[in-house]
Amino acid sequence: MLDRYSITLIRQPLAKLAMLPEKYGISANQITLSGFVIGLFALPALAFEYYGLALFFIIINRLFDGLDGAVARRQGITDCGGFLDITLDFLFYSLIPFGFVLADPQHNAVAGAFLIFSFIGTGSSFLAFAIMAGKRNIESPVYKHKSLYYIGGLTEGTETIACFVLFCLLPQHFATIAWIFGSLCWITTATRIWAGYHTLKN
Repeated sequence: MLDRYSITLIRQPLAKLAMLPEKYGISANQITLSGFVIGLFALPALAFEYYGLALFFIIINRLFDGLDGAVARRQGITDCGGFLDITLDFLFYSLIPFGFVLADPQHNAVAGAFLIFSFIGTGSSFLAFAIMAGKRNIESPVYKHKSLYYIGGLTEGTETIACFVLFCLLPQHFATIAWIFGSLCWITTATRIWAGYHTLKN
């Protein structure tokens, strides 16, 4: 819903920033891995309820996630890079609610499990359609410079990041936010299944 607008805003700044790692011979895959390792530190920060620190690691991870794509577009997009990027993204997305579950299992466990469950729906519908779109050479009309097809939805990357920021700013309301966002994820999953099925059928 918001990705197409956020990408328009950050594309030029990231393109300029991408010149720096390329200058020093840093590859897009190295940025992807570095960003993921940094993002992993959000888990213990959340578990010990250092929410400001966790937010810092989340923001750095997402910055690296945008930067690796900008560098890849300069160096050449590869299938292995796209595979690495999307796999680590989904692992990172599930790591955040798990951290809140560890912080307060009594209040957060069920809502956190529901959110991770909802991520299975959005992730599987996203990746399954991308596989079929790749087989049929169907290109995304919006994300033309991605290594795989990005099917749209109500909850995409920008919305997920906004949700994580809210988690860290309002940790006492994690369960409420998780139930709401997880429900929106299921709307995304349902519409992706419907749209993907009919697109491939026709």
